[in-house]
Amino acid sequence: MTLAKRARLVAIGAVMGLAALSLPSYAQEFSEEHLKAARATVAALGATDEFDNVLPMAAQQLKAELIQQSPNLVNEINSTVDAKALELASRRADLEKEVASIYAQAFSIEELNAINTFYSSEAGKALISKGPLVSREMLAAAEIWRNGVMRDLSSQVVEVINTSLKDQAEQKK
Repeated sequence: MTLAKRARLVAIGAVMGLAALSLPSYAQEFSEEHLKAARATVAALGATDEFDNVLPMAAQQLKAELIQQSPNLVNEINSTVDAKALELASRRADLEKEVASIYAQAFSIEELNAINTFYSSEAGKALISKGPLVSREMLAAAEIWRNGVMRDLSSQVVEVINTSLKDQAEQKK
């Protein structure tokens, strides 16, 4: 490759790199109405409820580790960890904002309102509360069904093969 071609490729690469850097970010901005609908949907779904115990559990685990290392500092460790955990509690709102943005990106305002309406209804609340139990029972039923299908498939295939082998053996006689 000649020096001129190489220089041209480098220049083209640099221009493309600068062009890519000057393009607008794909981080989407949402209207307040869209984010409000997303937050309402997240709340109706209880989408972040499972994360409520992250900070308390982290604080409890940290206390246990620190107390094991320095048992003579129990009071200071407990009070310090509790104070710092309380300071960090406000960061829970960051998660709510992030999840609302994710929902806003995935769903239109109309869809969010419809989802929120359903999950705020008695039927939606029942689905949320009974959904995990139904899912477990469904998976157990699917496992029983799968085992039955596998058993029946295996026995039927073995039966056909045995019959075929028996027929072949009789033909050789």
